Amino acid sequence: MNSSRSQTRSFTTIFMIEMWERFGYYGMAALLVLFMIERVGFSDANANLTWGAFTALVYAAPSIGGWIGDKVLGTRRTMLLGAMVLIVGYLMLGIPDDRLGFVYAALGVIVVGNGLFKANAANLVRRIYEGDDARIDSAFTIYYMAVNVGSTVSMLATPWIKDRWGWHAAFGVCCAGMTVGVLCCLARYGTLVRIGSAPDDKPVHRRRLAMVLAAGAALALATVFVLQHRALAVACVYVAAAAIVAIFALMTLTCERAERAGLVAAFVLVLQSILFFVFYQQMSTSLTLFALRNVDPALSIAGVTLFSWSPAQFQALNPIWVMLMSPLLAGLYTRLAQGGRDVGIATKFALGFVAVAAGFFVYAVSGRYAMDGRVSSWFMVLGYGLNSLGELLVSGLGLAMIARYIPARMGGFMMGAYFVATGVAQYLGSVVANLAQLPSNDLPAVQSLPLYIDLFAKLGWLAAAGALISILLLPLMRRLGNTHRRSAAVLAGATTSARSRAFVSD
Repeated sequence: MNSSRSQTRSFTTIFMIEMWERFGYYGMAALLVLFMIERVGFSDANANLTWGAFTALVYAAPSIGGWIGDKVLGTRRTMLLGAMVLIVGYLMLGIPDDRLGFVYAALGVIVVGNGLFKANAANLVRRIYEGDDARIDSAFTIYYMAVNVGSTVSMLATPWIKDRWGWHAAFGVCCAGMTVGVLCCLARYGTLVRIGSAPDDKPVHRRRLAMVLAAGAALALATVFVLQHRALAVACVYVAAAAIVAIFALMTLTCERAERAGLVAAFVLVLQSILFFVFYQQMSTSLTLFALRNVDPALSIAGVTLFSWSPAQFQALNPIWVMLMSPLLAGLYTRLAQGGRDVGIATKFALGFVAVAAGFFVYAVSGRYAMDGRVSSWFMVLGYGLNSLGELLVSGLGLAMIARYIPARMGGFMMGAYFVATGVAQYLGSVVANLAQLPSNDLPAVQSLPLYIDLFAKLGWLAAAGALISILLLPLMRRLGNTHRRSAAVLAGATTSARSRAFVSD
């Protein structure tokens, strides 16, 4: 196992490239729905569903990338290759060409890059702290903070740049950020030498690399086709959902008996994660459009305006809150674990749904205090705070859940399966967002407000139902967790004994 110092150095390298990758992705994400509506001419419904289909593919692609990292190119190499592909995708968006086919092609390249990058970056973190359960939750919480350091800066910067220099200049900044991330990783690549999968330790197999690049080009073209055909996008979501169930069923049936409890626990938590991401998707869709039409952009205290928001900048509240709360939660997890009072992941998930429900009820209540159809931006600050707490407790620990319950030999592939589940939820979230679609984009604020308030109230009750179900499942999850820990201890003891016998015989 790596020393603590070596672990920290390796983790810092992954933290940095993840931070810059998220800078690029969320800078683009803050603008894309508004870009499709205001520049390309999409309706709310078309923009929401296109965004949902794109993000579904973005999150599903790592299921393939994780396998490529585990079995074909190596985890380190695949992560770095994905980052380079993302540079190309953001560069394409930065080119002043608004033809729909070209925009879709850029999104296709981004899907490929994210597929190669995302699961492998997370899997490297898992390998750094493998076997150290006391530090896994804290490590993934801080790792999740990297997402939010990058996204905070970009979500504040790209709308501001767009307002002054145009859409494509803002997308170009996303490309520049991703480039910085790759350069930082290359400069510190030596810290990752002992971290990775088996193919990382062998020379690059050129034929395999060529096959991966060809498959990536095919996936990019398939993305363009899917985005142009809504029915096919829906079919892909259903197929992906069925694939998740089939994957877990197959793994459960073929795994060792001692591994079964962990897989069942992971499956339950993945289902809860799918529900969470339906709510998370509202930040880029219904909440952003609500901010555009029904939120007072001025942030004021006692009648004094501190500053004014651009509608897309409200999304930056999410990573800002996450950065503020991440160190507190990470420290709390470590202290509880050291004191033998660790709170299980299932309990954290249940508390997360409680926070999400409270956040959407805040948005719903804001309508009672509207003036001329616009609510105070302070409601957005509070609502995003509660939703971000829920995100840390659910999404922030989703990868830690895979790391804890899934055997190492299935790590990369199951990380990918988790992202497929996230992709399914992203599309479902865009469908939910369309429950508040407007009959026309120029509807007065007083008429659009009730549509959004009704949606947020329904989402609040749905999150409350998710919290109740999670609480009712806690006894089952505790039994599964205890069984998994006992089995893991037995397996670890057997492995140690076998190694000792082999040493003696040598």
